[in-house]
Amino acid sequence: MKLGFHGAAGDVTGSCHLIESLGKRILIDCGMRQGSREIDEENAAPFGFDAAAIDFVLVTHAHLDHTGRIPLLYKRGFRGEVVTTRATAELARLVLLDVAHLHEEAASRGGPTTSPGHQAKEPLFSLVDATSSLGLFGRAVDCRQKLEIAPGIQATFYDAGHILGSASILLELNELAGVRTIVFSGDIGNADRPLLRPPEAPASAEFVVMESTYGDRLHKPFPESITEFYDAVTQAISTGGNVLIPTFALDRAQEILFALRQGTEDNRFPPTLPVFVDSPMAVSATEIYKRHPEAYNGKLAEIFAQGKDPFHTPGLQFVRDRADSIHINEVTGGAVIMAGSGMATGGRILHHLRHNLWRENAGVIFVGYAAAGTLARRIIDGAKHVRILGEDIAVRARIRTIGGFSAHADQKELIAWQGSIANKQATFLVHGEQPAMAELAKHLSGPVTIPALHQEFTL
Repeated sequence: MKLGFHGAAGDVTGSCHLIESLGKRILIDCGMRQGSREIDEENAAPFGFDAAAIDFVLVTHAHLDHTGRIPLLYKRGFRGEVVTTRATAELARLVLLDVAHLHEEAASRGGPTTSPGHQAKEPLFSLVDATSSLGLFGRAVDCRQKLEIAPGIQATFYDAGHILGSASILLELNELAGVRTIVFSGDIGNADRPLLRPPEAPASAEFVVMESTYGDRLHKPFPESITEFYDAVTQAISTGGNVLIPTFALDRAQEILFALRQGTEDNRFPPTLPVFVDSPMAVSATEIYKRHPEAYNGKLAEIFAQGKDPFHTPGLQFVRDRADSIHINEVTGGAVIMAGSGMATGGRILHHLRHNLWRENAGVIFVGYAAAGTLARRIIDGAKHVRILGEDIAVRARIRTIGGFSAHADQKELIAWQGSIANKQATFLVHGEQPAMAELAKHLSGPVTIPALHQEFTL
């Protein structure tokens, strides 16, 4: 069995790992790089393997940094099968069609795709590529369902509790020397969150490939983060400003809506507080969430069972149309505006930041991870001026970062997840910045390796 690391090795994004066994080549995720100024060139670079030779892609979850290069894989010759959970298959369709549209739109303008200063000669892939790759999504599985991928190769998906449909994937490979087992964590969820079930791990695996995003820090308890969130919203509203929340469309948007609904019920906010969800993807994702009760935790399931909508507040407005999005800029205060992208690397949040970031009475609340090199990270790190859509914008709004909303496990939870797996021979750390991986490695049981990009191991 050979294991290769072709993404998220020494970095937080672009997850892509290759298993070769029993004459099959199995890719675990095929995600985009995000954050750096060289992002276009990095995503267009060779995969490190022959796309046409891949037999299967097993997808842990629908986030762009785990699925975003599947259309490029198709464009370069992949014609195998994509296997994932039912909810992930639905969400991935949203993600891949959206990113293909953005690439085509940027290329048609002759301007940069996601990084300033880099001219796009052609899109990384087209809507046709994305649509064709979606046609390769085959078997959809439920968590804890063992599926024979190919003769002698079985996969079991375990609920990862990260976003709707997310899973860790255990492979059992019946090789001549015996059955070999390897688990890929995907992104492990933060158990102290309101919507999804806590993450699971297989009881046993010889090899563990696991994420390490927050390997060097602990999250605040979720109840404290909710209180901090309510205070941040109330402060901006009380001084006549808007509250901007750069929001990931999958899971984070739904969590924030759930929190706003709860705050309204508890009389923390006016019942008619205007809440704009300015993200077509988030609007569609919220509808998909409602269709997958198999992933809910007990509290959310109970709310649905009572016939209530856990994501609705009286002042909620879902915004799909671009013209309606522009009209939001006429609202100078008193509203909550949620828009993508969560790292402020593109999307409608840029327009809202341009209109509000310079206002002293406005608030910006970051509720997710911000990779190095992103606009979100620069603002969080204290930049006094930032460049947005070609303009130099002063940062005068109150900036808040609330880590307890993170969809990723913190150091304590990562240690517990890895420690619960018996019979480990080796653990490989991916999907993290170097300091986080190095710190986490000190606390894990058994040998730990931090692989380099395109490094391969014979197991």
